[in-house]
Amino acid sequence: QVQLVESGGGSVQAGGSLRLPCVASGYTYSRYCMGWFRPGPQNAREKVALYYASSMTTTYADSVKGRFTISADNAKKTLYLQMNNLKPEDAAIYYCAQTKTTWSCSQRSDDFSYWGQGTQVTVSS
Repeated sequence: QVQLVESGGGSVQAGGSLRLPCVASGYTYSRYCMGWFRPGPQNAREKVALYYASSMTTTYADSVKGRFTISADNAKKTLYLQMNNLKPEDAAIYYCAQTKTTWSCSQRSDDFSYWGQGTQVTVSS
């Protein structure tokens, strides 16, 4: 089992920045993907950014490219999402997620087995 705990959410004005940490505990898989998701237009959780641990490969949703950066500190077992130039449409609950052993990062939230409780981000215009 893996436990994930997000923090760092808050309220900012448009153009501002936030950094979301997600601390993992429990079992450590050798090959896994971690990611940040948020609800999409139909309320399904959609990928914001993905991080494949063994190769440190990152993937981003088009809407956040150039503004958000996903990274990890393996020693601290922490995944980060640095969010810059925030826009009102970025306001959402952000969820951290992790897969079990996998050879690549899936775009689908259903392929992620472990989820945090979410952290709220509010962006005012």
